[in-house]
Amino acid sequence: MSDFDQRSAARPQPDAPLLDIADYVDGPDIASQEAYETARWVLLDSLACAALAMDHPACVRHLGPIVPGAVLPGGARVPFTAHELDPVQAAYDIGVQIRWLDFNDTWLAAEWGHPSDNLGAILAVADYLGRRAAGEGGTPLTVREVLGHAIRAHEIQGCYALKNSFNRVGLDHVILVRLASTAVATKMLGGSRDEIVNALSHSWIDNGALRTYRHAPNTGPRKSWAAGDACRRAVTHALNACRGEVGYPSALSVPTWGFYDVALEGREFEFERPFGSYVMENILFKISHPAEFHAQTAVECAMRLHAQVADRIEAIESVLIETQEAAMRIIDKTGPLANYADRDHCLQYMVAVPLIFGRLGADDYTDAVASDPRIDELRAKMIVREEPRFSRDYYDPDRRYIGNAVQVTFRDGGQTEKVSIDYPVGHRRRREEGVPLLRNKFERAIAGRLPPEKLESLNAIAAEPARIDALAITDFMSLLTP
Repeated sequence: MSDFDQRSAARPQPDAPLLDIADYVDGPDIASQEAYETARWVLLDSLACAALAMDHPACVRHLGPIVPGAVLPGGARVPFTAHELDPVQAAYDIGVQIRWLDFNDTWLAAEWGHPSDNLGAILAVADYLGRRAAGEGGTPLTVREVLGHAIRAHEIQGCYALKNSFNRVGLDHVILVRLASTAVATKMLGGSRDEIVNALSHSWIDNGALRTYRHAPNTGPRKSWAAGDACRRAVTHALNACRGEVGYPSALSVPTWGFYDVALEGREFEFERPFGSYVMENILFKISHPAEFHAQTAVECAMRLHAQVADRIEAIESVLIETQEAAMRIIDKTGPLANYADRDHCLQYMVAVPLIFGRLGADDYTDAVASDPRIDELRAKMIVREEPRFSRDYYDPDRRYIGNAVQVTFRDGGQTEKVSIDYPVGHRRRREEGVPLLRNKFERAIAGRLPPEKLESLNAIAAEPARIDALAITDFMSLLTP
C-alpha cells in the first residue's frame, strides 16, 4: 500500500501497476510469430461471432447510434451493417456483436474472461483513425499493427486474470476489458506514456460492474452487452486522456478511497509473470459449441455419449458430471431457467441438450427448444461434483486444462463408459486440429452476410497471412460492410 500521508495534498508517484501497463503498451513491438499467427485467427473468429450474432434481433437492437440520427459519416464502421459512428459508440456496437453469443475466445484462471472483447475498442479506434488519416493524406494502420494491439490487450487482461479473482468480490470480468482497452486505445490515439497512466487511473476509479447479471436468480442479457459497454467506456477514457485530462496516480493504493481498499479488502494485485505474449499464444477458442467455456469439454463428452443414450432417455437413472471447482461456482444450476442467458450458463442444460439431440448450437438456448420437457427432466437427474484433478490442472500454468467427465447410469443398473476430456478442441494443445475448424467457422458465419465479391476476397485473404497482415485496416473494414 502507498506510504504517503493521506492528509497531504502532495501528488504521489503513480502506482506501479499503472506504470507497468504503460511501459508495456508504449514499449517494443511484439516479437512472437506464434502470437501474431494466433491473433489472426482471433480476429477472424471474432468476426465470425459478430456475423452469427446478426441473426439475433435482440443483438441487432443494440446496434447503431445511441441517439437516433447521431451518425458520423466517415467514422468507424460496424461490421455487417451500414452504420458509421463515432469511435466510442462503434466500440460498443462491435463489442456487442463479438460477445453476444458467448462464442468468442476465452481465458480461464483465477478470473475468467474473453480477451477478444477488446477488439470492440481496437477495431473502432483503428478504423476511425485510419479513415481520418486517409482523408488527410496520411497512412492507416495495417492489420498487422492492429494485431499487435490485440496481442497487448489480450496480455493485459489475461495476466491480471491469472492471480486476481474479481468474481470472488462480486465484480464482473469486464473490468479487465475496460482496463486493457483503455491502455491500447490511448496508445492508438497517440497518447504518451503519462497519458496512458492517466487514462488507466480513470479506468480503476470506475470500479467494476456487479456480476449479478451472470448468476441466478438475476441472469439476463446484460452479460451479452457488458463487454461492449466496457469498450465504450475505455475509448472515452482514452480520448479524455489524450485531451489532457489529469489522472489520479494512487487510484489503486490510496488508503480508504483507492481500489484496493474499496474493492479488494486491502489486497494488492498479484502477478504470475511479466507482460509478453503468453496469453495470445495460449488463448482458448470456442470452436464447436457456443457454450460457457468451463462446460466445453462436458459438451464434447455428452456428444460422444449421444448415440449410446438417445433411444434410452426415459430409462436414465442419473447423469454424473465431474468438473472443475470454477465450473461448480458459476454454471452449476438447478431449478427453472428463465431465458437464453440462464441456459447458456447452466452446465446441466449444456449437457442435457447434446445427450438428447446430439447437438448444441445457439438456437438450442431458445424458448422453443427449452420447452421440450425431456431437458429439465434430465437436468433433475444430474449429479455435479468436483474432480480435484480437473481443478489442479485448471490452475497449472503449464496445462490450463478445462476438464470434464460425464457418465450415464440407467434404471436397470447399466452404465455408459465414463467419457473424460482434459482440454477442448480450442486449446493450444489441439491447435492443429482446431485451425481448420476455425476457418470453417469463419467461412460459414460470413456466408450470405456480404456481397459475393467481398466474401471471395475475405476468404482469400484469410488463407494468406502475409496478405492480410499488409492490408490497411480501413480496406479490411471496408470488406466487412454490405
